[in-house]
Amino acid sequence: MSPDGGPPPAGATYGVDIGGTKVLGVALGPDGDVVGEARVPTPTGSRAIVGSHVAVAVAEVVTQLDAALGIEAAPVGVGAPGMVDRTGRLCFAPNLPQAHGVDWHELVGGRLPGRRVVIENDANFAVLAEHRLGSARGHDDVVMVTLGTGIGGGIVIDGKVQVGSAGFAGEIGHMVVDPNGPPCPCGRSGCWERFASGAGLGLQAREAALAGQLDEVVRHAGGDAESVRGEHVSAAAAAGDPAARQVIEAVGSWIGFGLANLACVLDPSCFVLGGGVVLAGDLLVDAARATFTDLVEGGRRRPLAAIVPAAFGERSGAVGAALGARLGGLG
Repeated sequence: MSPDGGPPPAGATYGVDIGGTKVLGVALGPDGDVVGEARVPTPTGSRAIVGSHVAVAVAEVVTQLDAALGIEAAPVGVGAPGMVDRTGRLCFAPNLPQAHGVDWHELVGGRLPGRRVVIENDANFAVLAEHRLGSARGHDDVVMVTLGTGIGGGIVIDGKVQVGSAGFAGEIGHMVVDPNGPPCPCGRSGCWERFASGAGLGLQAREAALAGQLDEVVRHAGGDAESVRGEHVSAAAAAGDPAARQVIEAVGSWIGFGLANLACVLDPSCFVLGGGVVLAGDLLVDAARATFTDLVEGGRRRPLAAIVPAAFGERSGAVGAALGARLGGLG
C-alpha cells in the first residue's frame, strides 16, 4: 500500500541516486510528485567492498520502495557518480573508488530482473529533474552544480542534456583552480571540489579548528576539532556564530569563482545549485552570486545568469533518475 493508505500510484517509476555516503531512492508519480522515499548507507570500508556491494544497496532501496508502495516491476533509473560512459560502465569515480570499472547495467540489472533499468551519471539526471520539473523550468541553457561529497555537473544546451563524446561531460568538480591546493581523491591537487563541496567545507573548517579557531563549531562537533564536518559549520552558522558564517561565505565565494569560469565557456541563463551543501542556506548562495558578479567576464554588461537552489534539494538526482526511467533515458 502507499504511505497514505490509498492504492499504489499507477505509472510510478523509481529513481536511485548513488552518493558518497548514501544510496537514495524515490518513487515518482505520473504527475511528477515524489510519492515514496528510501535510503541506505553507501557501502564503504575495506578493499573487499566493491561495485557489487553498491549494486546490492541499490536493490535494497528498490525493495523498500516496492514494500512501501505495493508496486511490482516499476522501471528504475540509477544515477551513478563519476565518469559513466555511454554503455553504463563506471570508468572513474574519485569518491566511489570501490566501484571503478564496474558495468552498472550488468550489476544492477542482474539484481532487478524483469524491470527496465536506465543508468546515467547522477548529475545528468539531476539537471534533467531541475530542467523539466524544478528550478530551471523555462531555461534552455542550464548548468547544474551538485555540491555533495564532491562536485558533479550536468549541462543542458538548447533544451537537451549534453553528455559529450564519451559520456563524461560535466565533470566540473575536477577543474583545477589552484595547482598548489590540497590533494584531491582524483589524484591531482587543487580541484574545485576541494574548496567548494561538502568535503571542502569540512576540510577548511577542520584546518581552522585545529588552528584554534571556530570554538562554536568545535562545540557542535562534540569538542573534537578533528571531528569537525560541514554540518557542524552549518549548525553553528544557523545559530549566529560569526566565525562559522565566515567559513560558509568563503565556500560560497569559491562556488561563485567556479561558476564565473563555467559561464565563460557555456554561457547558461541559469545555474542550479544542488546537493547537501546548499542546506547552508542563503548565506552561501548570496556569497556565490556576489563573487560570480565580480568575476564573470563582462560583469554587469552581460545578462547575468540566474543562480538558484535546486527545487528538489538532495533529491534532484533521484527524481531525475525516476524521470529518466519514465523517458527511457535523458530525453
